[in-house]
Amino acid sequence: MLNFDFYSPTYFAFGRDTESRVGELTKRFGGTKALVHYGQGSVIRSGLLDKVRNSLTEAGIEFVELGGVVPNPRATLVYEGIELCRREKVDFVLGIGGGSSVDSAKAIAIGVPYEGDFWKFYCGQDQPKTALPIGSIVTLAATGTEGSNSSVISNDLMGNLKCGVNSDLIRPTFSILNPELTYTVPDYHTSCGATDILSHIIERYFTNTEEVELTDLMSEAVFTRVMSAAKEALRNPEDYEARADLLWGGTLAHNNILGVGREQDWSSHRLEHALSSEFDVAHGAGLAVIVPNFMLYTINQCPARFARFAVKMFGLSATGKSDLELGKEGIKAFRAFLDEIKMPKTLADLGISREHIPRLQKAVVPNNGDLVGYFQPLDKDDVIKIFELSL
Repeated sequence: MLNFDFYSPTYFAFGRDTESRVGELTKRFGGTKALVHYGQGSVIRSGLLDKVRNSLTEAGIEFVELGGVVPNPRATLVYEGIELCRREKVDFVLGIGGGSSVDSAKAIAIGVPYEGDFWKFYCGQDQPKTALPIGSIVTLAATGTEGSNSSVISNDLMGNLKCGVNSDLIRPTFSILNPELTYTVPDYHTSCGATDILSHIIERYFTNTEEVELTDLMSEAVFTRVMSAAKEALRNPEDYEARADLLWGGTLAHNNILGVGREQDWSSHRLEHALSSEFDVAHGAGLAVIVPNFMLYTINQCPARFARFAVKMFGLSATGKSDLELGKEGIKAFRAFLDEIKMPKTLADLGISREHIPRLQKAVVPNNGDLVGYFQPLDKDDVIKIFELSL
């Protein structure tokens, strides 16, 4: 196990009716005037927004609102939010809805006190030094942004260039997780969310670091339960225990408790970001296509790790099989699971063809000398080959 620092200060309020505590928690963590930042209408239709308004009012918290966040959240709305917060002297940002709303709230929170363009944080030209405190109410089990130090934004002023920032300043001070708020999530988005959660685990699981048995076992436990909970939630959308395990599994998969002490990869996310930035596909759907093909392409890097994946995640027998054979069976089993939850299989399923691959490659590796990832570092030719495997 490698040396590591682990900092995870988020206060979690989990369970039924916890959204009614948003006013209390905002006040506890220093908010006096909040921006309520949300998506395109589901928080209104469900009544969640009214609950938030009432709770903030009862706690004596003033607030302003900014809706309109879309999947693959856009920079233009972030700029609008920054200006609104400055004008209204907001001192707390609440992201309400799916991961996109929280990611957008994080971008606003680091943009308000910054004298320059917030996008400099996302393109790596600067690092945040301060931020407004952030709270979240999550209505989709997926990104884990409610407990993570990361945020991803698409810059619609630059051809939807999709970039992320990592900073402990953007870990929410509190996050509210009520599984009942995920009951009405459509099946497709439930499946996309589960795929995103599993992909966050895979990015950490396939590592060159040795002697990481504890986090391996933890990853295997979360991975297998997320798979079974996803299927249960799809059969019965109001299965509280399944929704609860999906929601908390999403947090555990991406607050880095599973990734400490080990080298992580993140190639698959880099490749998928090209899909969602260039073609605006759902993040989980893009990962469903990319991740199994990344695994197949890199299996020779460490066949024994893929063999373990097959045994521990899918219960496959190792008898009479080489690590390579067993690893390939594990990838096949993972593809079968994604097929069972009705995720896309190929780039063609996403409306992407071979002629688009050069454009995608440039979005992943803009300079010929750059390498992507750490498990098996990928050059531009490797990236092209993985996209070709995904056709």
